[in-house]
Amino acid sequence: MSGYRIAVRVRPGASRTRVGGRYDAVPGPALVVAVTARAVDGRATAAVLEAVAGAFGVRRRQVRLVSGATSRDKVLELNGPPDELDALFRELLG
Repeated sequence: MSGYRIAVRVRPGASRTRVGGRYDAVPGPALVVAVTARAVDGRATAAVLEAVAGAFGVRRRQVRLVSGATSRDKVLELNGPPDELDALFRELLG
């Protein structure tokens, strides 16, 4: 899958799942994704993929983890119209 890549900053163990906000990272801004799942056995990562798919209006199979499986900082790749995905990313950053 070749698509639109985004950086995300994960906040596991949140009181509710939420996609939105900006985290200033070294290579550029990252989208904050808070999930209720704890960072145990990949549960938080799976929840992040599901939450991002919902926020961007794509199917779960259209979101792939590129890097950061065990890190709070992850890179995801989304399959869809790049212009629409970019506009949504910028909107969600706030």
